[in-house]
Amino acid sequence: MTMNMISRSQIFVLDQDEALDFYVGKLGLEVTLDLDLGFMRWLTVNLPGDTREILLEKPGPPNLDPATAEQVRELLTKGAAGGFLFMTTDDAHKTYEELVAKGVEVTDGPTEQSYGIDFGIRDPFGNKIRIGQMST
Repeated sequence: MTMNMISRSQIFVLDQDEALDFYVGKLGLEVTLDLDLGFMRWLTVNLPGDTREILLEKPGPPNLDPATAEQVRELLTKGAAGGFLFMTTDDAHKTYEELVAKGVEVTDGPTEQSYGIDFGIRDPFGNKIRIGQMST
C-alpha cells in the first residue's frame, strides 16, 4: 500500500461563519467547499494555490454525540483541546504586522529559531497557529 499525500485536515470551530471571517477574511485562505449535507455543514478552506484542505467542523453529529460535543466545546473554549496548524510565509515580520493590524490574537511575536523566524496566533475558538519563515 502506498499513500502519497495528506489531502485534508480538520479542526473544530464553534461558529462556521465566524471561522470563515477569520480564516478567509483575516488570514486570506479560500473556501474550497461549503456544502449543506443535511446532517452537517461541510466547510473546507485552503491556502491559495494549495490543494490541501482544512475542514472547519462544528462539534456535533455525526462524529460526536451531544454530550461529547459539549465537552469538546468547553475544552476548545478554554484553549485546552484546540487543533494546531502550521503555515509558512516569505516574510514573517510583514505577515505578523498585517495580522496584528487586522486584530488577530497573537500568542507570541516573531522569534529567531534555528529553522527560521516564526510567531504564534490563535483563532477565535482557541486553535493555535504557527506561522514561519523557514530558512531551509
